[in-house]
Amino acid sequence: MEEQECLQKKDSELVRLTLENEEYFFCIMKKYEGPLLKYINRITNIHPEDAQDLLQETFIKAYINLNEFDLSLKFSSWIYRIAHNQVIDNFRKFKNQPEKINSEINEKVLEKIKTDLNIEKTIDQKILKKKLNHLINQLDIKYKEVIVLKYLENKTYDEISDIIKKPVNTVGTLIKRAKEKLNHLIKQNKIYE
Repeated sequence: MEEQECLQKKDSELVRLTLENEEYFFCIMKKYEGPLLKYINRITNIHPEDAQDLLQETFIKAYINLNEFDLSLKFSSWIYRIAHNQVIDNFRKFKNQPEKINSEINEKVLEKIKTDLNIEKTIDQKILKKKLNHLINQLDIKYKEVIVLKYLENKTYDEISDIIKKPVNTVGTLIKRAKEKLNHLIKQNKIYE
């Protein structure tokens, strides 16, 4: 199957096809290679080669466990959860705590964050992006991760719940607390005076 044809298929169809013929797993890899690598890079501070290794380990685990995937669930949440677990395992293995996120805050994401955090003052967008990245990096990993999933990965509360294996209410609480802590840091650092 050609790459373009792979990308046009729905996840459930790709999983079904892969279960019938393992060569279709290539399609799953092509579809999720970019998004998962971005996600891994956003929540870690590891070298690009190590991020690639985590991505490959994610695909290996997904391939090995594909028979156990429940087709009634959302595949993207399932594979993101595998990536999440690989990152956590990597931190435990090397006792490597993430110090920063490699975010790509674009104008749309920036406006959403500004709206959610009630940042109404005028500030140079480039400066705001840089300062927000810096402040997000100061958050604990549990808050940093939900901010990345919600704003940069555009995941719903249900998807975030599936990925981090916490109840939806807990996800809401984590996001609320993350925004409160970010607002506190914004005020403390006076980024929009």
